[in-house]
Amino acid sequence: MWPLFSSDLRTRRSLLCISHERTNEGARQSFLGLILTLVMMCTPLTSQQASTEYTFRSKSELVLVNVTARDKNGSLVRDLKREDFTVLEDNKPQQVVSFDLENTEAVLSTASAEAPLLGKIQPLNSATPQPIDTRPLKNRRLIVLFFDLSAMQPDEIERATTAAQHYVDKQMVPADLVAVVSLGSTLSVNQDFTSDRTLLNKTLQAFNAGAGEGFEEGSTGTTEGTAETGQSFTVDDTEYNIFNTDRRLQALRSIADKLSRIEEKKSLIYFSSGMDRTGIENQSQLRSATNAAVRANMAIYTMDIRGLQAIVPGGEAQNASLRGTSPYSGKSTANQLDSNSTTQETLVTLAGDTGGRAFLDSNDFGRVFTGVQQDTSLYYLLGYHSTNTARDGRFRHITVKVNRPGLKIDFRRGYYAPADFQHSTREDRERQLDEELASDLSTTDLPVYLSAAYFRLAERKFYVPVSLIVPGSQIPFTRNNDQDRATLDILGIVTDPEKRPVGEIRDTVKLSLNTAQLVQRKNVQCNSGFVLPAGQYHLKFVIRENQSGRLGSFETDLTIPDFKSAPVKMSSIVLASQLQQSGKRKSDNPLVRNGSEVIPSVTHVFSADQHLYFYYEVYDPAHASTNTKSNDRNSPGIRLLTNVAFFRRKTKAYETPVVESEQLSEPDRKAAVFQLDVPLTQLKPGFYTCQVNVIDDASGQFRFPRLALLVRQ
Repeated sequence: MWPLFSSDLRTRRSLLCISHERTNEGARQSFLGLILTLVMMCTPLTSQQASTEYTFRSKSELVLVNVTARDKNGSLVRDLKREDFTVLEDNKPQQVVSFDLENTEAVLSTASAEAPLLGKIQPLNSATPQPIDTRPLKNRRLIVLFFDLSAMQPDEIERATTAAQHYVDKQMVPADLVAVVSLGSTLSVNQDFTSDRTLLNKTLQAFNAGAGEGFEEGSTGTTEGTAETGQSFTVDDTEYNIFNTDRRLQALRSIADKLSRIEEKKSLIYFSSGMDRTGIENQSQLRSATNAAVRANMAIYTMDIRGLQAIVPGGEAQNASLRGTSPYSGKSTANQLDSNSTTQETLVTLAGDTGGRAFLDSNDFGRVFTGVQQDTSLYYLLGYHSTNTARDGRFRHITVKVNRPGLKIDFRRGYYAPADFQHSTREDRERQLDEELASDLSTTDLPVYLSAAYFRLAERKFYVPVSLIVPGSQIPFTRNNDQDRATLDILGIVTDPEKRPVGEIRDTVKLSLNTAQLVQRKNVQCNSGFVLPAGQYHLKFVIRENQSGRLGSFETDLTIPDFKSAPVKMSSIVLASQLQQSGKRKSDNPLVRNGSEVIPSVTHVFSADQHLYFYYEVYDPAHASTNTKSNDRNSPGIRLLTNVAFFRRKTKAYETPVVESEQLSEPDRKAAVFQLDVPLTQLKPGFYTCQVNVIDDASGQFRFPRLALLVRQ
């Protein structure tokens, strides 16, 4: 499938080529040595054309604060008005623009109700969420029961589901809308919001006690105070544990983002056996999860389903004996206490930072449901637009005051402000790329064009060169000493029809030039490649310029044919206007030969003073009956004839001389390589259809592939 590019030629200008080389086995990235080359001069955009391309955005961020007011006797106060409240952010008064009283006790109907709010939780994307009707949610208590099956043992899963069933049967009231979500190998919505006890009980009874096995925390590699398993080596699973914790935090964030469209308070009850955090590795994901929950007005109530534990110096009966002297010195008990406290610390953080509560070291698992109902039975929902417009990602303190004396109020104490690109951390920037790569809706703030081809390396093994270009006029440069500098982050992935990743690229391109004016009239081209078997694939690349943080993405389908039934086995046809010196004489990339590299043209736009190169290969040609020019058994005699014809509409405008090949150029790959040089002075400016004629004279087979190009003055 070649070429793959946009049909809008107005934004194409001359080409600044940049490529990197990296090698890895299988379907990994391969960047081809750093080069800077200028080619192709194209007409720049006129002011009239530029003025017709615009983008309009409108964004308003509402900060929501839930306030619960009680009198001296502890009774809820129900008659406060908007003017009774004063909201301060960092000691600066804020104007309350929205005010509402949520009273779940007002719902008296026992009829079942449903609110399909979660649906199927998809990876985060930049698509605009669809508006929903929130009127049926008035005075409703929204509760999400989140069972972290990946962090619980079978007996703990049974305790959690039993506690949830007891709540549904005994404590659930008509105002409660309950959803059930679980995290095992995937994040699943087992039951969307409903007040139907029968549906909820059926969902809870269906949980498999072994659903989370295989995702438990592994060993951290310490030997003192660990169980003796009879093995001489213990795997250090620290990095695996970091990944495990990130999965759980990402799941919490996905739920919060899904519910962010609803202004009413949401309560998520998180059942787990603790959550371990390794140093600062999980800090970014923890901050992201809590921020998403705060923005979505979702309080997290954490329930340590392990309950009240007895610490046994020699270890529990179901575990192997401890090694070393720790069981006798008291160190094993201290280690177990430290481990238990560490896994509970993150639960306390999640609850405290989101306005919820942590329920630890108790076998009364029903307390968490009682706490949620008490906190959400009656509350005031205040909303304001912050007067601090800085997007610096800093924590902002919230203070709520009421002008009626003798009242005690509870409210969220603050939130982290949104951060723009310049104030975001490295982890946030990496997450931004990952989310854009997983998004169903591509971002087009930064124009990106892509082309791909395929060349056979061996049986069912192909090299796929990929070229990306970004208009240089879209890249802002910063002045540093005597040079203009800019960087581009590139993230790409190749997936099979089952959406499984089979290849990935991650790199940063650094531009450092004496003047940025030259680049403003050029394009930046990045060349990459994959090694893949024959089949159907989907390519998606994301590019971000790191001055303003603008993103652009390009995705397309790619089919690598199986040559078994092809009469003439032929690669893609690559058009180019330049050859670049390459430091390596041997590479997996067929476009690199004898120290020279063919730089693909993404746009197929050429100027009349350039040379036009055609590069393609023919595989497994038939053997000729006689071969008078070669006695090399490794190079059997063949007879291939090829040339290129140029058509304008139905008229043949030009045809190159016929090139004949009588032996394989690449015997190891059984390939005959053709590289034709066509001086464009022979062609008048305009659009052409090129027909590449390939005839296997020994077998009597032929192919006539066609492609389009534009010649400019």
